[in-house]
Amino acid sequence: MDRNEPMTANNQENEEGTEATKVQSETENTSAENVTADDLTDTAATPDGGEATTDWEAKYNELNDSYLRLRAEFDNYRKRTLREKSDLIKSGGEGALIGLLPVIDDFERALDTMKKATDPKAVAEGVELIYSKFMDYLGRQGVKPIEAVGQPFGTEMFEAVAMIPAPDEAQKGRVIDCVQTGYVLNDKVIRHAKVVVGE
Repeated sequence: MDRNEPMTANNQENEEGTEATKVQSETENTSAENVTADDLTDTAATPDGGEATTDWEAKYNELNDSYLRLRAEFDNYRKRTLREKSDLIKSGGEGALIGLLPVIDDFERALDTMKKATDPKAVAEGVELIYSKFMDYLGRQGVKPIEAVGQPFGTEMFEAVAMIPAPDEAQKGRVIDCVQTGYVLNDKVIRHAKVVVGE
């Protein structure tokens, strides 16, 4: 529209309506901003006129305190378990060694007897008794010897130190002789048996 043209009543109404709409829109935006700000702060006035701590700040402080306590408890637990593990490693074999002391006592008595004994058969019987007592103790600890002779050869339990021609067909691939006894601890091999295998 040309500025020099006289303004008609219709044009004037349109411009006034547009400006009224703008003013109303700005008023609504301002009130919406105020409501949003009020909703977010959620503060309460204290008796002395200051603002109280907001709900989210209280919740943050509570969670932070809980986290710090939990972290301190976990740190204490970690230190305690490390200390217990260290003590267990230092004194873990104590029970096993205490069980061996009676066997050592028997060996000492046997050695004293061997110096004075004239009957080698009696000495041999004494040593056999000590041996059976010691093997019984190992059995209570879960240590057992591996049965080797006559068993099929397998690398899980046996270590072949020699192979010889089998005396008969049935002994091929089987253990013919055991050079050194193997042991298992609770079904786990702790020493492979050294064996002679038939071929």
